[in-house]
Amino acid sequence: MKKLTMGLVPVALALTLGLSTSPVALAHQLPKAVEDQQMPSLAPIVAKVSPAVVSISVDGEMVTNAQAPELFQFFFGQQPPQMQGPHKTPFKGLGSGVIINADKGYIVTNNHVIKDASKIEVTLQDGRQFKAKVIGADPMSDIALLQIKAKHLTQVKMANSDDLKVGDFAIALGNPFGLGQTVTSGIVSALGRSGLNIEGYENFIQTDAAINKGNSGGALVNLKGQLIGINTAILAPGGGNIGIGFAIPSDMVQNIVHQLIKYGEVRRGMLGVAGGNLTPELAQAMGSSIQHGAFVNQVMPHSGAAKAGLKPGDIIVSLDGKPIHNFSELRARVATRGSGTTIELGIIRDGHELHVKATLQKPKSSQINANNISTALSGATLTNTDTKGEKGVEITSVKPNSSADQFGLKKGDIILGVNKHRVKNISELRNILKSKPDVLALNIKRGDAQLYIVVQQNQ
Repeated sequence: MKKLTMGLVPVALALTLGLSTSPVALAHQLPKAVEDQQMPSLAPIVAKVSPAVVSISVDGEMVTNAQAPELFQFFFGQQPPQMQGPHKTPFKGLGSGVIINADKGYIVTNNHVIKDASKIEVTLQDGRQFKAKVIGADPMSDIALLQIKAKHLTQVKMANSDDLKVGDFAIALGNPFGLGQTVTSGIVSALGRSGLNIEGYENFIQTDAAINKGNSGGALVNLKGQLIGINTAILAPGGGNIGIGFAIPSDMVQNIVHQLIKYGEVRRGMLGVAGGNLTPELAQAMGSSIQHGAFVNQVMPHSGAAKAGLKPGDIIVSLDGKPIHNFSELRARVATRGSGTTIELGIIRDGHELHVKATLQKPKSSQINANNISTALSGATLTNTDTKGEKGVEITSVKPNSSADQFGLKKGDIILGVNKHRVKNISELRNILKSKPDVLALNIKRGDAQLYIVVQQNQ
C-alpha cells in the first residue's frame, strides 16, 4: 500500500502543476510491484468447485389445514389464500445441491428442499438436466441424499470441519432466488451454533458469506475448494440476508450420508446421558476451572455411557479428540454417529482429565416418518415390532387428515406384508417400495384381525 501511494504522488503533483504527462510517462512512473503483481482472486477456487454445485427444482403436493408453513411460502412466491379444512396444495420449489460422488451420481442437499416432492429435477452447471431419486433423508439433521444417472460429473472433496477455526475464509455457492449459480464469500463467524430450533440436531457453522433463499443445500467451501458445510438457513428478521447464515458441518454430513448409503436411513447411536451446558456458575459450584463443556446430570443404566464408567457430575470436554463446547453440540455429534460406533470422550472429574471409550447403542425407540419411505404413507410414524414372535412394522401414530389417515391406516396397525411380500422390518418395507409400485396392497394386523388396505401411490 505504501508503495502504491508513493508511486502516485508524482502523478498527482504533475496534474496539479499542469505539467504535460503522457500515458507512456505515467506508465513508467508506476512501481513495478503494481505492474507485475497478480491481483488476488477466488476465481480458480470457484472454477474448481462450481461444476459440482447443482440447482434443484421440485414439484409436489402437501396436505394443509390452513395456510402453508413458512418454508413453503417461499415455494409459492407469495402468501397463499386462507383455506378451511384439509387440502392437497401443489407447490414448486428451488434449491441447491452438491455432488459428492461423481461415479455414483450422489448429491447432498437439505431435506427441506425435497420434502413432499413427487418430482425432483437436477440442473448441472453445463445446462444438463436429470431426474433424481431419493436414496434417503434425515429430517432431524435436515440432510437428504439424491442420485442421478449421468456421466462426466465433477465432485467436491470433503474437508474435516473439525479443523475449522473462527476467522477462516469461506465461500458459498448456490442458486439463490432461482437466479442461477451465484458465489459469495466471507468468513467463519462462529462454530457449534445451536439452540436455534431450526432442526432436531444443531451444530451449525455460522458465516457472513451471503446466503439467501434458494441457497439451501448449496456448498460452503474453504480456500482449497473443499466442502466444509451444507448451507441451510439464515437469520433474516426482515426477510433478507443480514450476514448471519448457518451451514451443517461436513463431518456431520459425511456421517449421515454414510448411513443413508448403507441402510437407506439413519441408525442413530445413543450415549445414554442427560445433562446441560456448563455455565460459569455451575463450573464454580463444581470447583472446575473449565468454562465450556457438557455437564452430565444423569447416566442411564446399562447404557454405553454407564458401561464406559461415566458418572453424574462429569464434564465432557472432547469427543474423539475434538472439543465439545456445550451439551447441544455433544447431542448433535453423537446423534449423527451410527449405533455400534465406539467414541472416545475426554471428561473432567474432580479436577482431573480422563479419557474413556464408549460404544453407542440403538435408541429404545426407532420411530421414523413414513414419508421418508413413501409419500402415500406420509403422516404416519413407523417402528419395528416383534409381538409374540411375529415381526412387522407398527404404525405408532397417524396425523389427522394426512395421506395415511385418508387411506384408513390407524395407530397400532402392524404391516405384515406388501403386495404379497412378507415384511418383517422397516428396511424390508423400504426395499419393496423402492420400485414405486402404482398400488400398495398392505396386509395389516389390527388387533386380532387381519385385513388388506389398498393405497394408491403418487405418480
